[in-house]
Amino acid sequence: MITHDTRCALDSVVDLLNSAPEGEAPGAPDTLTDLAALADFVRRNEISGVGDLGPGDLAAVRALRARFAEIFAAGDDRTAAARLNALVASAGTTPQLTDHDGYDWHVHYFAPGASVADHLAADGGMALAFLLVAGERERLRRCEAPDCRYAFVDLSRNRSRRYCDSRTCGNRLHVAAYRARRREAAG
Repeated sequence: MITHDTRCALDSVVDLLNSAPEGEAPGAPDTLTDLAALADFVRRNEISGVGDLGPGDLAAVRALRARFAEIFAAGDDRTAAARLNALVASAGTTPQLTDHDGYDWHVHYFAPGASVADHLAADGGMALAFLLVAGERERLRRCEAPDCRYAFVDLSRNRSRRYCDSRTCGNRLHVAAYRARRREAAG
């Protein structure tokens, strides 16, 4: 079972990965290029305890994004575990129980007063670690649509999700395949 906080942390990691050019269609721009974009990311993902953001935060979060991409791209569990261990250790994790904003008791892994990058590294790293420990690393995926490389976490019951969004990427490919079959049948 994935807890609310773990799900939020996974969603934040995916959102961060998808802000990179390689997370989008080929040639798409980086969407995390300035402090306004970082502030929007923090708001959108409801990252708590983040103070004023500065240029150092932007650089650190962009560097963290690359480290998360390496974890998603790891060829095996041992490599992913080594990368996760290094990531979580670098964040200076300080697990603590908390209940805030209407949520019952849960664990925050980031130290009080941590930077936004350390916050993301600690909580996101631990969420990814939980998946690895549960033998579920294969749920970390990239969209199979040829013109999309968005990251996603496949939380489907049978682990069969292939596209970041079935309504866009999946549907677009199914329509293209249908049209190709019709053209072929028409001769």
